[in-house]
Formats: sequence, C-alpha cells, structure tokens
Amino acid sequence: MDDLLERLNRRPWRFTPQRRAVVDALAGANVHLSADQVLERVHQALPDTSRATVYNVLNELVELGEVGELNVAGRARTYDPNAADKHHHLLCEACGLLQDVQLEPGTEPRLSTAVLAFELRRFDVLFSGVCADCRPAP
Repeated sequence: MDDLLERLNRRPWRFTPQRRAVVDALAGANVHLSADQVLERVHQALPDTSRATVYNVLNELVELGEVGELNVAGRARTYDPNAADKHHHLLCEACGLLQDVQLEPGTEPRLSTAVLAFELRRFDVLFSGVCADCRPAP
C-alpha cells in the first residue's frame, strides 16, 4: 500500500510548508482525524497555520481522491489518508475508536438491482459495535 506522501509525490502537486504539514499530520497506519485534530498536529510544526488553510488543504486532498472523508453520525467529519486501499470501518460505540477493516474477497455487500442502475462512484460501509477493550469481561 502506498502512503499518502508517496502518492502525492507522483502528482504535479506543489508542496508548500503548510500542505506538507497537513500531509505529515495524516501520516501513519489507521489514521482517522477530524480537521481540528489535523490542525492540532499541524500547529506542532507550524504554529501560525490558520484553520482555513488546513480545511482548504483537506478539501483539496479529498477532491484529488487522495484522502477519504467520513461522515459518521454524532462525530465531526473525519479524514482518512488510506483512500487508495479499498476498505470499510469499525466504530466502537463506547470509546469512539474508528479503525479500518478489510473484508474477505466475496463478502462485499450484495447490491439491489435499483442500486446497480446507478453509476456508483463510492460507497461506505460502517460496522458499529463495542470493541474488545470496552466489552465487559464474561
């Protein structure tokens, strides 16, 4: 799997210090951050970066298809740099943990004929429950 920085380096995308700080903030495995969380990380490297700049860079990365945007009820919009790798998400209802999950081949949801008539551009599957750390011991 290519990481976000590697994918962007193959594009004609100009890296300003602010853009690089946003990309660095999204680095790592299983990262799902709100814009405010990205801003906090960016401020560690570039304290004078504005909220608008971070939002603009995130929106641009989403438009490029390099970062996924998750809209989970009850949570701030979340950004996922793992957009190049087809996956779904697990959400713990107790602690809020959001993590990537790969389904085994052949286990993707079956689509109705009405959905198949659409030109699907994307779909999101969210599994919701309680993670092992939050479940009470038997």
